[in-house]
Amino acid sequence: MDHEAALQTICKSLTSARVFAARKGTALSTKDWLLLRADHAFARDAVFESIDLERDFRSERIDQMGLFEVASKANNRHEYLLKPDLGRQLNPPDRNRIQQQCTFQPQLQIILADGLSPAALKLQGPPLLDSLWELALNQGWTLGRPFLVHQARVGILNEIGNLLEPEIAILLVGERPGLTTATSLSAYLAYKPNLGHDDANRNLISNIHGNGVGIKDASVRIMALAQSMRSAKTGGITIKETLNLGVRI
Repeated sequence: MDHEAALQTICKSLTSARVFAARKGTALSTKDWLLLRADHAFARDAVFESIDLERDFRSERIDQMGLFEVASKANNRHEYLLKPDLGRQLNPPDRNRIQQQCTFQPQLQIILADGLSPAALKLQGPPLLDSLWELALNQGWTLGRPFLVHQARVGILNEIGNLLEPEIAILLVGERPGLTTATSLSAYLAYKPNLGHDDANRNLISNIHGNGVGIKDASVRIMALAQSMRSAKTGGITIKETLNLGVRI
């Protein structure tokens, strides 16, 4: 194997991206073209996947944590995709339901959101929720009642923060699907989120999936960030991720 071929082999082993893909003239090889089409189809399907709370999170977990579901102002998937602002606002009747059923001013409030990949939440959401729940209880955090928001975007954290005034809110949301993976989850963290906050006020652990950040590592990193935010009494760009902050599994 010559030097160039060896370099290509090393690079391909380090990433799942399509680097040094085989060519037939100016086009991809038939094999790589078909794989590309398949991955594109998986990404499109992931966007239009649906979440069924009972089926995907199971009755035992629902009963244990008191999980329930609400919705944004987007009435369906197409409206959600075409009108992003609707995904950042709660359906008015569900605002009242959240206020009635959730703890006011918990130390930690976990929210589930389908986002742009409900498929990611279906796959990564249940085990990550379990791990965060256990870590938070072991650390003595006061937990709010978790819930699922259908047709939700990250900005919905602000309205939930305004309603419940949690010290820390964590939103587990499906990321925009790509051609490498369609099931990647993100965790957005906010310190006392409120109306008018933007991404500069939030912290993020992304790329949570089987070939990215694992569930165990993600939960430890999320709780370590949450602890840093509580200690500094702020969040966002002023908080830098530091591991080994005493979080135990």
